[in-house]
Amino acid sequence: MPSFLRSICAGFLALAAALAVQPASAQQQAPQQEMLLPVPAVTIYPNDEINEEHIMDRAFIAATVTRGSVQEDRRSVVGKVARRTLLKGQPIPVNALREPYLVVTGKPATVVFEEGGLSITGQATALQSGAVGDVVSLRNTESGLQLRGVVTKDGTVRVGGQ
Repeated sequence: MPSFLRSICAGFLALAAALAVQPASAQQQAPQQEMLLPVPAVTIYPNDEINEEHIMDRAFIAATVTRGSVQEDRRSVVGKVARRTLLKGQPIPVNALREPYLVVTGKPATVVFEEGGLSITGQATALQSGAVGDVVSLRNTESGLQLRGVVTKDGTVRVGGQ
């Protein structure tokens, strides 16, 4: 092989060796940032209420986590209900949880109508399940009429009026 080709090959080999070493040293200089995320300690199934024992914290490389798409705080997970299966050790998507239902389909619910100083309460059968703030349909047990109202934090359903 001619000497000029040998010198070109040697130059390319030296350049390749330098490039191969550089990424490793760059990684040592810039350690990866980690963030702790709440993850299921066990597999959680749809409609299971989540408690402290179901959740553990796990470290993830921050650059691999899409912020805002997964639950980042364990307090925002405990007490919620799973909408879908949550796998052990995996981040929990924001849309995979819901508030627990206070009104349940087929169960009796207290209906409240208030306007001015007038307050009327009665019983109805829930035709839909709902959490706080949800609009649900109910059937009045005495008249058979269908009602729609908003679920309140005490589990009653407010219809009409204020």
